[in-house]
Amino acid sequence: MALPAYTIRPALRCLRRAPALGSGSISSSHSFKTSTSKQDEATVETTTSNTPPPPPPDLDPNTVSTRREERLLLRTKGVHPIGSRRRRAALQSSDNVPFEQMPYQCFQEARKVLQEDRESKLEQITEMRRRIARWQNIPAEECGGEVAKKGKLVRMQKYLEELKILADINDPVIKKRFEDGMGDMNRPIYRHLADQKWRAYKRLLLMQRISQMHIVPDILAHLDPTAEVSLGFGRRNVQPGEFVDSRVSEMPARLNIQVFDQSERFVSIAVMDPDVPDEERDTFCSRCHFLAVNIPVSPTSTSVPLSKLNKDDHIVYPWLPPYAQKGAPYHRLTVFVLQQDQTSFSADGRVDVEALRKGMGRRRERFSLRRFTQGKNMHPIGIHLFRSNWDDGTDGVVQRAGIEGFNVEFTRKKPEKLPYKKKDGARYR
Repeated sequence: MALPAYTIRPALRCLRRAPALGSGSISSSHSFKTSTSKQDEATVETTTSNTPPPPPPDLDPNTVSTRREERLLLRTKGVHPIGSRRRRAALQSSDNVPFEQMPYQCFQEARKVLQEDRESKLEQITEMRRRIARWQNIPAEECGGEVAKKGKLVRMQKYLEELKILADINDPVIKKRFEDGMGDMNRPIYRHLADQKWRAYKRLLLMQRISQMHIVPDILAHLDPTAEVSLGFGRRNVQPGEFVDSRVSEMPARLNIQVFDQSERFVSIAVMDPDVPDEERDTFCSRCHFLAVNIPVSPTSTSVPLSKLNKDDHIVYPWLPPYAQKGAPYHRLTVFVLQQDQTSFSADGRVDVEALRKGMGRRRERFSLRRFTQGKNMHPIGIHLFRSNWDDGTDGVVQRAGIEGFNVEFTRKKPEKLPYKKKDGARYR
């Protein structure tokens, strides 16, 4: 069947005009090639090989405002961004005026009022220090006895610490530095702000987990944490009560113990599992996975990597990887930080590690924290916990650790059915 003439004539007209336009224009505008020629390809290679790589951008922790820039800053310089992302984005377009020189009349007048209040608090601090020094030189007989004198000095010292906090609690510069993570924990005001921030959320969450998982009274009868304890394995931070894979917890954990009072002290760290099945008694017992003593902790010295502790001076029981048998319920691994009282041990508060090893032996099973703290005048100041369950990597972990008796699988015992008893049918007639 022949096509109509009006459909062929436009196509013929275009073909007749093609030679007049020239082959160059057609090839340039209607090229069907998807790859470059060899000559162009060689030119591109020579130009790209001579150009140096672009230098990394100069990132400022005060002005980075995107997630990509934050990750790049942490990866290249190892520095965390300062403040909130909204504040850093606002600083990019600001004139970099110092915070205490903000050109707002109300702000400057308020700072004058706060400065006057701070000067009055400093005068009270000076007067209180003078009174404390005078009371220390007064004989105990004139104060009503040694106990009365000591109690008076303790109350005066406590009031002095409160005055130090009240002198700086309303300073906007202090609050700005604390929010930016630049506070000096040697100063009482920054320790107070850190304590308030911890108690506002993290401590509440921790106490909720302790109550939900029955840490009290299963392990201790009473617990009142006063120090923040953070736990992690490698780069992973563990939240209280979180499930941790056995391959992750195979290596010793790292702790961060933040205390909020000025004094330096020695602490003991105990990691125990209260959910070890006891087949003979048909119950559960506890196991100690790690025990170390004489660890110095202060407000500025908070990092405690368990893998780097000295074996002769600190470690009583080395790290035992947490594990659970197949079919058993999850295990609660609890980390306790115990403060050592100086009056119970040596003059500096240290524990004799060799005597403690001989007294406890090598047996980790049936470890009791109450029995361990009894007679040593230790009290817990911090706690953290995570959970462990049987997973695909448990068999490899226990084999590498040389643990015996791990190839046990627990199954639920089906209840025996009661014998069928046929009732008298006459009673239903």
